[in-house]
Amino acid sequence: MISTPSGVDAFPINEQLQLFSSLNGKTHKSHELSKRQKLKALLAGELNFHGADSSYASHDVHAFAAKFPPQLPRAFIRGLTAPGDVVLDPMMGSGTTIVEALLEGRRGIGLDIDPLALRVSQAKTIPMSVDDLRSIGLKVISQAQDLVSDHGIERLIQKFDSRTKAFIDYWFYPKTQRELAALVLSMQTVDVSLVRRFLELTFSSIIVTKSGGVSRARDLAHSRPHLDKDKNPKNALEQFALRLQKNIKSMAHLDPRGALAAPLPGDARSMPLRDEVIDLIVTSPPYANAIDYMRAHKFPLVWLGESVVNLTELRARYIGSEKNHGTQYAELPDKTESIIRQLEKRDRKKSSVLWKYFTEMKAVLAEMYRVLRKDSPAIVVVGPSIMRGIDVQTHHCLSEIAQETGFSVVGVVQRRLDRNKRMMPARFGKKTDSMIEQRMHEEYVIGLLKPA
Repeated sequence: MISTPSGVDAFPINEQLQLFSSLNGKTHKSHELSKRQKLKALLAGELNFHGADSSYASHDVHAFAAKFPPQLPRAFIRGLTAPGDVVLDPMMGSGTTIVEALLEGRRGIGLDIDPLALRVSQAKTIPMSVDDLRSIGLKVISQAQDLVSDHGIERLIQKFDSRTKAFIDYWFYPKTQRELAALVLSMQTVDVSLVRRFLELTFSSIIVTKSGGVSRARDLAHSRPHLDKDKNPKNALEQFALRLQKNIKSMAHLDPRGALAAPLPGDARSMPLRDEVIDLIVTSPPYANAIDYMRAHKFPLVWLGESVVNLTELRARYIGSEKNHGTQYAELPDKTESIIRQLEKRDRKKSSVLWKYFTEMKAVLAEMYRVLRKDSPAIVVVGPSIMRGIDVQTHHCLSEIAQETGFSVVGVVQRRLDRNKRMMPARFGKKTDSMIEQRMHEEYVIGLLKPA
């Protein structure tokens, strides 16, 4: 059984999972070109997508750090699968891959343990009546306007535990707290699970923003919040109304054409899927020195029922986390181990973090190999990492580990990034030598194939 994280509705997840329960009986289709030839041709093609519009369909309903452009998974979905095939992203983040699978008439499965990733992906991939969203959303706003001045609003604010309350008091002014609490109480009256999920996504999107937003943070879309003592946060009810209108327009363009999508709670290191049921994997794992998604994700999640204590404990389980909860370091291929030993001479603690990361990614790659059908491809998009001045060469190490797992490495190609199209920190002042700035000029696309 899949355990559902708190705050995530079980109804749509369980229903969607049942739709994929009979995948083992699927047979292969014949193709004029082999999968290897197709994959090789795609890797040799245009993968930069400079200047391409990434805001179509539901892709723009919520900011999310380190999203790859939707054109990237789309290229591989179109080139390597047929309508009805099953596409998996085992580290789905904001669900870019499964949205593209849905738009292309495929069946998309996404897995993640991050509560905000699950919320965002669920809301982005479930077609809903635009009229219902609009009418219920306007009712929620009207109710929230009445609640703001109600003395009872304090009851919700006082229900937070001490650490969560301290976090909220630090990042949100009292006036904003009342506005957000009013919206939360109003959304709780919505009895349609999927509509409530969409409204909560809209609520989250007014907090997690590149600029502006309703918190005292300077930038939350890039996962590294900074307190801005001079900031004058915007009115939460007004921002919610504006964002609701924008998000409804985006959802109206989501045309699944009879396809299915299942964003599920699940760990890529131990996937809740049968053997050999997936036709294509397209995913982007965390960095070796991982982006701390939870830094920003806490901001909306505490309002939606999660505690700071629980979220901090959950963060320690993320791939790439520096916390070690009993991970047994795996034996790794020669080149990967040599990089770890090189780093150990400069920083023993960092070398342990890197060893843990590659151990976890070895488990992920083994699971990817298990769930893929024979003669089926996997696309892994990964950025470079610099640790204590050493180029970790993540793409080479993951390729080496994948090959040892049983994959055939068809190719590894570099793609240049549009500035600010992937995760880039907002620049304050003139400092441009941060480690994130240094490593985010390019990333690598690894093309793998499970042999027939």
